[in-house]
Amino acid sequence: MIDPKIESALAAGLEAFSKYSTFNAASLTKVFEDVFASEHDFLTKVDLMDEVFNDHPQMEALREVFFDLLLVNFFSADVKKLEEDYLDSPEWEAIEEETLERGTELLNLLLYLNECQDEDIEPELEDYLKEFLLVDEDEFQDEYRIYEPVIAHQVLMESPAEEIRKVAEKLPEDSELKELFYPLMCFFQNINPSVETKNAIAANAVDKEFDMAVLETLISFS
Repeated sequence: MIDPKIESALAAGLEAFSKYSTFNAASLTKVFEDVFASEHDFLTKVDLMDEVFNDHPQMEALREVFFDLLLVNFFSADVKKLEEDYLDSPEWEAIEEETLERGTELLNLLLYLNECQDEDIEPELEDYLKEFLLVDEDEFQDEYRIYEPVIAHQVLMESPAEEIRKVAEKLPEDSELKELFYPLMCFFQNINPSVETKNAIAANAVDKEFDMAVLETLISFS
């Protein structure tokens, strides 16, 4: 099964990547949809997805982003076919252990956007940080550490894309948000941007094909 939101996010991400790249990633939309929609177990789907990326190294940058999408699809679509308490089972625990190093912080954002839809609320950066990630709570200091660059630069919500880019470029290489900082901040600044705004975001992007693919994935998903 494939969640319709994931299906449209996949297509939007691949289309945006193609638009700003010399590689036609959009031609693989059906291939990825078939992997996501297949009846295989989660780890087999991960292997099948990895094979597509192995065969097309031009879009390697999207591999872990697509892992996040695959995981969210599992939570929203595949899990319905499994036992009610499957996510508490030793089997799922083993899968979590095996995929510990996979994915990005985009996973949290996608889960937050799902929650916003469920509760019919508009996604906002402050709400994401304080109410979803609970960065102010003592027991969530890992999240605080990861999101410190975002917490420290919330003023960028009122700044042009050029200023967001400047901060993104200065983030340390080992920051877990270095790659995602620019598209994440641009997304929260305007969750339904006009063509003109998207063009300005693209013009100032740090890594155009990746940044715009992530941005369009988020816009489509939300």
